[in-house]
Amino acid sequence: MTDIDQLRNKIDDVTLQMLRLLKQRTDIASQIGNLKRNSGIGVFDEIREEQLRSEVSLLCREIGLEEDLGKKFLNFLLNESIKVQTDGRQTHLTIFAKAKSLEQQGKKIIHLEVGEPDLAPPQQVKGALAEALDKGFVRYGPAAGMPHLRSALAEHFSAKFGAPVKQENILVSPGGRFAIYLAMSTLLSPGDEVIVIEPAWPAYRDCAINAGSKVRTVATTLDDRWEPSLEQIEKTINSNTRMIVLNYPNNPTGKILLPEIQDKIIDIARKHDLYVLSDEIYSEYAFSRWKSAASSNYEKTIVTQSFSKSHAMTGFRIGYTVADPKIIDIMTKLQALCITNVAEPIQYAALKALQADTSGNVKSIRTKLDVIISEAKRAGLEFVVPDGAMYVFANVPKPGFDGVEFANRLLNHGVAVAPGEGFGSYKGFIRISACQDENKLKEGMRLLDGALRENI
Repeated sequence: MTDIDQLRNKIDDVTLQMLRLLKQRTDIASQIGNLKRNSGIGVFDEIREEQLRSEVSLLCREIGLEEDLGKKFLNFLLNESIKVQTDGRQTHLTIFAKAKSLEQQGKKIIHLEVGEPDLAPPQQVKGALAEALDKGFVRYGPAAGMPHLRSALAEHFSAKFGAPVKQENILVSPGGRFAIYLAMSTLLSPGDEVIVIEPAWPAYRDCAINAGSKVRTVATTLDDRWEPSLEQIEKTINSNTRMIVLNYPNNPTGKILLPEIQDKIIDIARKHDLYVLSDEIYSEYAFSRWKSAASSNYEKTIVTQSFSKSHAMTGFRIGYTVADPKIIDIMTKLQALCITNVAEPIQYAALKALQADTSGNVKSIRTKLDVIISEAKRAGLEFVVPDGAMYVFANVPKPGFDGVEFANRLLNHGVAVAPGEGFGSYKGFIRISACQDENKLKEGMRLLDGALRENI
């Protein structure tokens, strides 16, 4: 046996030992997950992770292993634990699925769990699909989107958000969610870290984990009016950090950062050479001072937008990304691999939708949100009046309140709400969506209040 064969046998043995240890670690993680569920403890524990991260750094220095490599390996292990412990975790989507199943059985459900406006798409969209067929927009097209739609989106974005962009800055995607998936899947590598300010839409964490990246959270609180700490953001950044996610107006809280605070966060990202992924899908429903992250002129900013909320076109699955052309090119290559291109008739409908006046949608959502705010106050819920979006994120001031248990029990009363735990470590919270007509909202909140009083 040659020397190289002996070394290969040794490395094979080490690899197999690592796999056995990984199986042992995964089994232990599963046991911990079961104990957490039975004890009502949240899955995520940033303090413990940071302690372990410090121990890994110390060990790497002691044994002469590159510290960044050690941390990347740790991030992989932590993500595997999270996958095991979050299997079956309930979010607004699982409640939505249960509500739909009950409706199929004939039960009436008032949907306060999803952000789907009950408004009609713009009138311009009505004939757009037939017109697309007549004009021959039914073929394969450019992966980045139809040129005239990209050009129109660039013009629309520049005029509306004060950030001059061109066609090459635009990627058309099947909804904002896929744009976020593309950005994280192409710009991040396994072991990289992403900072998410919580409470946050669960898709950010899910997309990051799918890319093999570790999410580091900056938690905000009701008491601090959901204001993130700049100091904590700085403290969370390390050599493996690659991206920070912004979402304002925020889902689920409706929080809008003061522009000067947002600028400071982007300055932090610029100092550390981080990507800024800014999900601005709720920008149409900004009821206080707001500006797009794209106006910072930072070349590593990626803004995602969608027609789902602004134009009530959720089922059309059409969104877009605004970013530096180099970033757009990278994302476009993966989109071409996954879906070839967004369906041309849908793109044509979006082009026509840009001609619509959506101010009526804004007034409608604002009115609906005011109804939820009024009814939530009457029910004794604790919350910060949202600056925008279409939700109230409310704490239920009852000892031991469990938002997941309540959301499931509330379905029996004919109402669906989103448990706060889906948005981070917010077990005592629920998210209430203002997307039904006013009478349904009032009836839903009356039933919700009644369900809360059952255990008083």
